[in-house]
Amino acid sequence: MSLRFWRRAVALAVVLSAAVVRYWIIRVRGPLELERRALWLQGTCIRVLRSIGIGYEVEGEVPQRGLVVANHLSYLDIVILSAAMPCFFVAKSEIDGWPYFGRAARAGGTLFIDRGRRASAEQVTAEISQRLRLRVPVVFFPEGTSTDGTMLKFHSSLFDPAVRDGALVTAVAIEYVLEDGRPERELCWFGDEALAPHLMRTLSGAGIRARLRFGEPRVYASRRAAADATFEEIAGMRAGVRDQAELLQHA
Repeated sequence: MSLRFWRRAVALAVVLSAAVVRYWIIRVRGPLELERRALWLQGTCIRVLRSIGIGYEVEGEVPQRGLVVANHLSYLDIVILSAAMPCFFVAKSEIDGWPYFGRAARAGGTLFIDRGRRASAEQVTAEISQRLRLRVPVVFFPEGTSTDGTMLKFHSSLFDPAVRDGALVTAVAIEYVLEDGRPERELCWFGDEALAPHLMRTLSGAGIRARLRFGEPRVYASRRAAADATFEEIAGMRAGVRDQAELLQHA
């Protein structure tokens, strides 16, 4: 392994250990409301990105409430979105069992859903409805899984609480840029790839940046309309970012 890998691995371990200490200090000082959990997770994710040498850029206005939906490329999406804004995530139930990261996600207020159980989906949609009343947005990935950059059709069920309550829905497009010229797909974590090898490659890589492009918040009349419209909006924003990058390369 390279010196860069070991330097980042040690820095990441220090940040994750310090995050545990910070969490318990916050708990001792008073009630750990949901908003404080989101702020703790945001601070942790900012430090994680610094430790592993990943930067990010934001275009558009970062939402302060409502539902936020994004395309899904990697576990890094969660870190980057949380660094950009305090928020709550809806994640698949398998993540709850991950060493350290599952506990950290739960501590930060993540809602876990078992898509194979109707009761789980109903419970999570009810909890989303309650969270939408707070001044912290709820984020989920309507594709239901991470991809290699080829977007999948958006599932509509989790849009239901926002449609029922008339809450704002904001689309955000995530893109990764590798400064050594490798395609975004090299950083995506998808399919059956194990977490550890991908994380090792990420810690060894140079010049990784993420781009978040937020759309305009909107209210939708139906969950299918919300899913279809946000899919088209994110696909369009990702295409626009790629076109601009190609123009800059050939300028």
